[in-house]
Amino acid sequence: MNHRRALRAAVTVAVTGALAAAMTMTLTSTASAGTTLRASAAEKGRYFGAAVATGKLSTSAYVTVLNREFNSVVAENEMKWDATEPQQGQFRYTGGDRLVSHAQANGMSVRGHALLWHQQEPGWAQSMSGSALRSAMINHVTQVATHFRGKIYAWDVVNEAFADGGSGGRRDSNLQRTGNDWIEAAFRAARAADPGAKLCYNDYNTDGVNAKSTGIYNMVRDFKSRGVPIDCVGFQSHLGTSLAGDYQANLQRFADLGVDVQITELDVMTGGNQATIYGAVTRACMNVSRCTGITVWGVRDCDSWRGSDNALLFDCNGNKKAAYTNVLNALNAGPSIPTDPPTNPPTDPPTDPPTDPPTDPPAVGCSASVSLNSWTGGFVATVKVTAGSAGTSGWNVGFTLPSGASVTNTWSATASGSTGTVRFANVNYNGRLGAGQVTEFGFQGTGSASGVTPTCTAS
Repeated sequence: MNHRRALRAAVTVAVTGALAAAMTMTLTSTASAGTTLRASAAEKGRYFGAAVATGKLSTSAYVTVLNREFNSVVAENEMKWDATEPQQGQFRYTGGDRLVSHAQANGMSVRGHALLWHQQEPGWAQSMSGSALRSAMINHVTQVATHFRGKIYAWDVVNEAFADGGSGGRRDSNLQRTGNDWIEAAFRAARAADPGAKLCYNDYNTDGVNAKSTGIYNMVRDFKSRGVPIDCVGFQSHLGTSLAGDYQANLQRFADLGVDVQITELDVMTGGNQATIYGAVTRACMNVSRCTGITVWGVRDCDSWRGSDNALLFDCNGNKKAAYTNVLNALNAGPSIPTDPPTNPPTDPPTDPPTDPPTDPPAVGCSASVSLNSWTGGFVATVKVTAGSAGTSGWNVGFTLPSGASVTNTWSATASGSTGTVRFANVNYNGRLGAGQVTEFGFQGTGSASGVTPTCTAS
């Protein structure tokens, strides 16, 4: 979402009903009541965040509210494609770095928004298509996620790729026209670049069970079944004067697929229902154990992209509104995210030796396997290195690429050569592996790498 964009005509799926009854809280917590949004959310194992324009970090009234109330931030625009790669291959991270630094200094996590979106593409990307755009897209994901590696809690890898209306299908865009697997390719590239970040898909008008949210649901289910790395789904929740009666049920059905769910861009039109809707959304999140946090799209009403809607929790003077009180109360009344109980050892150890002989230990040295995400004219390779029984102090993986294939970018390894026989060596943080331990690296290339087989040697 972008505060510079005109407000969409349909900001919510309007389903009337008694909101309080629809979102009744049935679980309670014995934790002490937090007095700020960040404290209360943290007590329950969640975050409560805000979208930030870094230019406002020089405004003391803004920063006072931000630092007191929020333990997560997301950049309104500073991490989008047009901001981070204004010219092809020339990256600019000033705004994103400033936000990360502020977050680290104030005990906040950072959501990354957004690696790929059909809007706010830089001009050079808008004029591209086909394999050239696909290669540029994957390079952008790789470079940006690598730059911020280890600093981002969750990335909106792809934003708003599904169409409005009743089809439940994909939105037409230059990205979509590179091939229907473009979202999968983006997620695989993001995982290779930053294995520690949660990878999310994010969209709007998905607040209830409808054609659009079901289309996204089907994509997530497919990704999970095929091992495509997706960890979370973001629900923007730009709301008007009503809330879908099946809001919580919709969150839950996605959580049941094995992904986290997050409210990512919450704001609510002012009026008699604003405080009620804010409280209902918060209770719905608290009632879904895999709902890990809520982000409001701005700090004060005068910071909101929605203008006169006065859609946030604080007025322009930083005063708390009735909606704030409802949210805080819902956070304090809600349950914590459950933790798995420890596994108890068996009461009596087995007395008989196992009937099957132990399997052979891994061979001394190392082994490597590769998975490819390919498209016409290019590919991304993710390589898994497994240490043998002696472990490694370093490793080296070799490939013989087919004619016409060339390596253009590498992460978590150093490459020797780009065509023909190419070798990849560990970098300083992933060369030492214990017996059977695994690390990954990746590379991007042009042409085709179909059929390549890696060889691994260890030192």
